[in-house]
Amino acid sequence: MTESSWNVITDSLDLLRHAAARISDANDDAPTSCREWTVTQVLQHAAGDQLAWAAAIGVGTCPAEDPFAPSGRLEASVDDLIRPALAAARSAWARVRSDDDAVPTPLPQGVLPAATAAAACALDAAVHAWDIAVALGQPGPLADELAVQLLPAARAVAEPLRQFGAYAPALPPQPEDNHAAELLRYLGRNPQWATGQ
Repeated sequence: MTESSWNVITDSLDLLRHAAARISDANDDAPTSCREWTVTQVLQHAAGDQLAWAAAIGVGTCPAEDPFAPSGRLEASVDDLIRPALAAARSAWARVRSDDDAVPTPLPQGVLPAATAAAACALDAAVHAWDIAVALGQPGPLADELAVQLLPAARAVAEPLRQFGAYAPALPPQPEDNHAAELLRYLGRNPQWATGQ
């Protein structure tokens, strides 16, 4: 399977790359919707998660820092942090066949069918891209079409992870929600979140 075939991965990694590019020395400590994490901590977490996914598939090594305890301090540039993580993720998914029913994952669920695993990995990148973008005052970049692809994976993997604090409790859906808002609420995020809330 070629990496370009995994559009859910490439689209989500692109969102994360674009969100990371907005981070600067002037806004790297901006608060986010992720409890008490800053923009830098969310980025460290997102990069670490992509490295963990790639390592589970057999590319590269696990992150040096615990993705669930990000320091909030960058030893190098934003690009130096995110570029290798995205490259490892792309390389890893280029190896995965769409008909593989046992793709290794870093999740408590262990192996998953390829489509579910890809969407679960993409979910992490896309939702944290949203976290970063809205924290920096930008429109949430999560397209409804991508959210449709991510919702089944979210429902398949999120519940066991809530007990570890990976996701906040789901928020009640609202009648006006589109698919992106439905996904964000399911993952414990207010689609209308803005800095200072």
